[in-house]
Amino acid sequence: MNEMKKATVQFATAIKETKQYQKYFEQKEKLKAYPELKEQIDEFRWRNYQLQTTCDQDELYFKLEEFELENEEFRANPFVSDFLAAELGFCRMMQQIYSDLAEKIEFE
Repeated sequence: MNEMKKATVQFATAIKETKQYQKYFEQKEKLKAYPELKEQIDEFRWRNYQLQTTCDQDELYFKLEEFELENEEFRANPFVSDFLAAELGFCRMMQQIYSDLAEKIEFE
């Protein structure tokens, strides 16, 4: 195994040991018992992504607000809110890692 492969494995292991990853993994495992709910969450996430990537900047705020209101009851479900919060925490950590890495290697 070359040096970069080893470093990648070590880095992935370090990520898996973080509180954010552990929480995300735990919530993901809990959802396996509810495949229909997992499908609904995936649909929610897809619709949210679509809104954020296809809406005009001028209408994005209003569309997202409308979307949040439409899904308020769905998001009140503890399984849903816990999973989405854990996923968001993990994603924010990964975004920071990507940003730090790009800075360290001077990638623009």
